[in-house]
Amino acid sequence: MSAAAKSVYIFGFYLYLTGITLIFIPNIFLSTLQLPQTDEVWIRVVGVLAFCLGYYYHRTGVKNNFVFFPLTVTARLLVFVSFTVFVLLKFISPVLLIFAIIDLAGALWTWLALKNELIASPQSNGLINFSLRFF
Repeated sequence: MSAAAKSVYIFGFYLYLTGITLIFIPNIFLSTLQLPQTDEVWIRVVGVLAFCLGYYYHRTGVKNNFVFFPLTVTARLLVFVSFTVFVLLKFISPVLLIFAIIDLAGALWTWLALKNELIASPQSNGLINFSLRFF
C-alpha cells in the first residue's frame, strides 16, 4: 500500500467512527458540538452518509486507487474551509474546528504523500500530476 493509499485508508476509519457515532449515539456527538439534541432522523442519515464515505475511502485505499486520492484532498480542503466559515459566521461552536483540522491534516497527509510519490515516479498518472499543480 502506497503512502497516499494508507492516508486515505486510515481516514476511512475516522469516517466510519464518525458515521457510527451519528447513527447510534447522535446526541452525544451533537452535545460535543454544543448543538441542540434531536430525535429527528436527519442526524442518523448524515451518519449513514459519513459511514458510506468511510467505505469509499477505506476500499479505495486498499485498492490503491490513485485516481480517487487527489479528489479527496480537494474535498477535505472544502470541508476545512466550510467548517471554518461556519464558525466565523457564528453558525456553530468553535468546537467544529476540531473536525475541520482533522480534515485539513488528512488532506495535507494525502497531498504530501502524492507529491512524494510523484517525485519518486515521474511517469505517474497525469491526474495526480495535474492535481498537485492545482494546489
